Amino acid sequence: MALDFPETTSKIDGPLVKQFSVFLPNKVGALLDIVKLLSARNTHLVALSIAESTDSAIARIVVSDPETAENIFLEHDVPFGVCSLVVVELREVATELAKLLAALLMAEVNMHFSYPLLTRPHGRAALVLHVDDTECACSVLQGEGFKLLSQADISR
Repeated sequence: MALDFPETTSKIDGPLVKQFSVFLPNKVGALLDIVKLLSARNTHLVALSIAESTDSAIARIVVSDPETAENIFLEHDVPFGVCSLVVVELREVATELAKLLAALLMAEVNMHFSYPLLTRPHGRAALVLHVDDTECACSVLQGEGFKLLSQADISR
């Protein structure tokens, strides 16, 4: 005799985007070298943030083709790390930014860093978020009516 068990509810899980943290020597042209390597294989930066120190810098980048970028970095011995990000589309930055931050606060989701996209998918601003709990952030933000962007949304 087969038993009928209730189905569990599935988690609301949003699309995540891959970010590369690329280690660069702190010298003129270091970022240009990376951009040229990527561009030669038709891969482009769609978001960029740089943290600098005296001797080096970390370029946090989101690219149009993460698989190609990863292969390029491996082929050219470019030191890098990878993490997943939430990318949120903002229809009206002035009012929605406060709503977004309030939603994350109410859910007790900590934001480690954030930066805007260089491109404007769908003609709207978009914000990259690195948070301590991506599942919760996705669930809360989607529940508040925010549109989360996938890699396909931000790639050319």
